[in-house]
Order: sequence, then C-alpha cells, then structure tokens
Amino acid sequence: MFKRVVSSVVVLAAVAFGAAAPAQAVGFQTTASALNIRSEPFLSAAVVKVLNGPTAVDVDCQKLGDSVTVPGRAATSWWAHLPAHGGYATVGYINTTETKLPGVPDCPADPPPPAGDVTLADVQAMFGTRIANPSIVQTGLPSLNQAMRTASINTPRRKAAFLATLVHESRLEYNIREIGDTRVYGGRGYIQLTGDFNYGPAGQYFGIDLLGNPELARSLQWSAPIARWYWTVARNINPMADALDMGKVNAAIGYPAGAEDQRRCDSFKNALRYLSGSVPAGVICTRSKALSGDTSMLTKAQFEALDRIPGTVG
Repeated sequence: MFKRVVSSVVVLAAVAFGAAAPAQAVGFQTTASALNIRSEPFLSAAVVKVLNGPTAVDVDCQKLGDSVTVPGRAATSWWAHLPAHGGYATVGYINTTETKLPGVPDCPADPPPPAGDVTLADVQAMFGTRIANPSIVQTGLPSLNQAMRTASINTPRRKAAFLATLVHESRLEYNIREIGDTRVYGGRGYIQLTGDFNYGPAGQYFGIDLLGNPELARSLQWSAPIARWYWTVARNINPMADALDMGKVNAAIGYPAGAEDQRRCDSFKNALRYLSGSVPAGVICTRSKALSGDTSMLTKAQFEALDRIPGTVG
C-alpha cells in the first residue's frame, strides 16, 4: 500500500511540473568488445563511456545521426540511446539485422535553440566552405553559444567578430589541433590556445590543470569557455568589435599583420551582412603600426599599452 501511495505522489508531481513519463526501455545486446558511447549521435561527439561487451543494454529511444558501416552489415544512421550509460551507441553494433531498432520509438525532437543562439545553418550561411566538418560544428554549438552568452557576445558586431575569428582559427571545430604543431602547448581548440603563458593563466582561471593536461583545451567541456576567457579576460575584444576595428581584433588574437588580416576582415563583413542585413561604413581591416607585429606573448596590460596614444592613461 505504501509503495502504491508513493507511486501516485510521484506521478501527480510529474504531472504538476509538466514532466513526461519516461518511455519504456527495450532490451538488446551489444556486439562489440569495446563500444564507444557518445554524448550525441555523431562520430565527432565526446565519448562519455566505453562499454565492454557484448553486454545487455536497455534502449529507450533512437535518433538519426552519422552513418556508420559495420563489416557484414548495411550502413545505418540510427543511434540507440542508452539511458543507463548516458549516451548513444550506433545501431550497427546492436544485435539486430535491421538498420533501425524494431519496437523502439524515435527520440523526441531537440528543442529549438534559445532566441539569439547561432545555428549550424547560420554559420554555414556566413562562412560557406570554411565549415568543413558540420557534425563537429553542430556538436560544439551548444557550448559555444553558452560561452557567447556568458561573454556578452550578443550583438551582430560582437558575434561577427568572434565567429569570424574562430572560423579562421579552428573552422569552428572545438576539438581541433593545429596541423603539424607538435609543441606541448601548441594550438588547441576554438581559439587555438598557444603557449604556457596562456595555458597556465587559463587553467588557473577555471581551476583546471591545463599545464599538466593541455588536451583539455580541445575538449567539449573546456574549448568554448577557454575561447571566452581569451576574448574577455586575456584580452578585452568586445569593444574592438563594437568599433568595427577588425584590425585590432586580429592583433589581439596575436599573429603578425599580413594577408590573413584581410581574409578575416572579409569573413567579418560576411557575418555582419548575414546577421544585420548590411555592412556598416567604417569597418577597419588594417592595423596601426604599433600592432603590426606578433602580439601573442604580450600580457593584457602590455597589449593595451602598445596601442595607447602617448600621454594618455587608462
């Protein structure tokens, strides 16, 4: 009787707060000895667990994602959600001859992104073929949008400058490593964090050991927050975007002036045009002489002093 009363209370509470009852899970068997369980149904998504097996699993729903081909089986784009393991496994490694699990409902559609958030379609429209790996970009967008909200990157100018910078740094791929860079503290993640002089302070800011574990800089958890840290803490770039000064934005990111400045400025204009309908007059694509060199190793104070008009303070 007590159990029945408790169950009734739980059901009533769920109804009162608008919670949907979980779908009944269906039992299956995995067929792999070491199966990656991913946070989303994409091969680029973070691995949340490696499931040893074959083993029995419960599946509560299934979702379309990346296509996977398993030897001896037809390719499938369906992924099984395993609630007990907190992620998705490709149906290719579930014991069924079908490409979609029988008797398992589709997962509910993802809710629309919050108003103002940037979508995959948005960045593809802004930057075209620079978005080379859409599934990786899609996986990272929730964390990137959250970082943008936290950093007050919330106007067309700020969004255009931030996204144009990241698309040139990392193609908007959270997990990218600079090609050919074998340095311990070489470029990683959205902002291509580089140098112990950045890894150390960024790690201290977030309370993580980036010097001891630099690969965290390109993890789904930390790549976007680190980009936000660089944009607002290591530098103060939002005001530069407000002033349409892409030359100074590029100097703040830290590389010598050259043809890349114009390429990034063109991407900034494309993003502005998409986000606001036009490109305002006054966009600055070039740098002052003081900022023409590589400023990547400067502290925030040193960078700000470098471009300060002589005789001024603050």
